[in-house]
Amino acid sequence: MHYNTLGRSGLKVSALAMGTFTFGGEGPFAMVGSQGVAEARDLFDCVIDHGVNLIDTANMYSTGTAEEIVGEALEGRRDKVLISSKARMPIDDGPNGEGASRWHLIRECERSLKRLRTDHIDIYHIHEWDGQTPVEETLEALQMLIDQGKIRYAGCSNYTGWQVMKSLMPSDKPGRARFVTQQIHYTLEAREAEYELLPIAVDQGVGATVWSPLAAGLLSGKHTRDNPVAEGSRQAKGWTEPPIRDQERLWKIVDVLNELGEAHGVEAAQIALAWLLTRPGVASLVVGGSTVEQFERNFRALEVALSADELARLDQVSRPPLIYPLWHQEQFAKPRFSPADGIVTR
Repeated sequence: MHYNTLGRSGLKVSALAMGTFTFGGEGPFAMVGSQGVAEARDLFDCVIDHGVNLIDTANMYSTGTAEEIVGEALEGRRDKVLISSKARMPIDDGPNGEGASRWHLIRECERSLKRLRTDHIDIYHIHEWDGQTPVEETLEALQMLIDQGKIRYAGCSNYTGWQVMKSLMPSDKPGRARFVTQQIHYTLEAREAEYELLPIAVDQGVGATVWSPLAAGLLSGKHTRDNPVAEGSRQAKGWTEPPIRDQERLWKIVDVLNELGEAHGVEAAQIALAWLLTRPGVASLVVGGSTVEQFERNFRALEVALSADELARLDQVSRPPLIYPLWHQEQFAKPRFSPADGIVTR
């Protein structure tokens, strides 16, 4: 395992983190997994032994049951890992049952602490943008939680570039937390984060952790043109994320992943993860799994060293188009680009 500094902080996080999206299996989450405490203990044994120090969860996963399982399964080894959780999504039907208001965030943080059986959450994310709550209120609530010792660091998730920047601007004033991390969706199939979010990660020190780095299994190699919905997969059970707008492009990417996987003696999944670990601004990949064997296989991504030619092949087959104003800047501004500007250029 290797460790990366998380954004503009002094915190080190493992290159691979463990996701708990499949814990609990309640409501719509039942279609992706239903691990209980016993299974979670086995998975924690595996990932901690491999050096994983970041466990990711959220208050909405199985409506809190995932956090309860994390808390019970980590009993006696809480100090070995960092816990990341989130709040913002609808939790109940009340008028304040969702959002990033001071009221909602403080209530949900305190509930999460009880479920997790801990006195603090190491990284607390705003799970989704809330356009109705002033960002100043959100940041002040997060700072209050930091001052009270209930959280250590603050982050955001699923924000657009302008929403991240709008949140960073007022955080320069005392009494307002500053985001050190953003949890984003970013894969070979979905590279939109290169337009704004990864440049922000590099330029502003809001390091990225990546959720669903295998596109809900679509980049695992199990799904192909001839077998687009693999048996037992999330898609076979009705899961619809992420949206795929160009199926042929997806299969071309999978073809290259499978070819490179064969060359390196690994699966397509490990090539996809290894590519992400080369990307600027990316600190950690949140990897899920229902079995110890799945995690063991994905740890092999850390041993894969992709050559310049292999990286070029992956870039060519997955390259996103230059949208405005990036294509204009490519023509006229490139000589004065910073490292952040160059992430999406050719």
